[in-house]
Amino acid sequence: MSGFTITGSMTFSGGFDIPFPVAGPPSTVEYLVVAGGAGGGWFGGGGGGAGGYRTASGFAVASGSAITVTVGAGGTAAPGSHYDQTQYTQGDSSVFSSITSAGGGSGGGYGGTYSAGQSGGSGGGGGTQSSGYSGGTASPSGQGNAGGTGITDNSSYRQGGGGGGASVAGQTAAANAGAGGAGTTSSISGSSVTYAGGGGGGTADNNNTKVGGAGGTGGGGGGGTGNTGGVNGTTNTGGGGGGQGNPPDLGGVSGGTGGSGVVIIRYADTSAAATATTGSPTITVAGGYRVYQWTSSGSITF
Repeated sequence: MSGFTITGSMTFSGGFDIPFPVAGPPSTVEYLVVAGGAGGGWFGGGGGGAGGYRTASGFAVASGSAITVTVGAGGTAAPGSHYDQTQYTQGDSSVFSSITSAGGGSGGGYGGTYSAGQSGGSGGGGGTQSSGYSGGTASPSGQGNAGGTGITDNSSYRQGGGGGGASVAGQTAAANAGAGGAGTTSSISGSSVTYAGGGGGGTADNNNTKVGGAGGTGGGGGGGTGNTGGVNGTTNTGGGGGGQGNPPDLGGVSGGTGGSGVVIIRYADTSAAATATTGSPTITVAGGYRVYQWTSSGSITF
């Protein structure tokens, strides 16, 4: 009978025992590790890059020792003033055992050292001090895609590139700011969920004819338009935050923050449950699997 395990033994009238098998711990698990997405850039800024996305099955685990789980936080939003050229933050890395997914790269802004999108799990969209500020690269490779390039006419408009997503690169700005790249869908949790979408680029337009880029599917936040702010990346998807339109000192509001990451593992329910967990993971047993999902850092021991 599926999901039904008897432990111990049965004693027959002749006085001999027949032991029943006892389920042991898993030797391998399937994992999904998504890092935190980055914040969007400022003043027509680039969208934040999605957090790195890594998944595989057959990952060997040992019993008896706690395995580390780290869930990366999302990066902060763009700074307030268009004169403020300090760097807002990347997303934080997520970890399961030896598997690390890199935080998303922050979107580029207007002026200073951080006009180009920064590199990360997926790269941030390029900024807008002058046309051609490139998006950041996906680094290390294999966890996401690059951000798109920002454009400006140096007078009436500034449009950020879209942040990269797990499946698709961020869009380069053109008639409007660049859209964030799409994320990737996984059913490891037992439901089909899309993770790690890039943030849309923001647009600052004196003529109010251009709009911010759409957020990428998988939790990416849309870019700001004029005095509207960038949208935050969705919590526990690793989505990038949308780029800022106008900064507050020019009548606007902030860019979007990145969405936090998530760590999920599963294995066949014929193996025993974990002996201990920390970090309050959500635990489900369905469809032939035991599933553990962390939205905050912790550990698991088999």
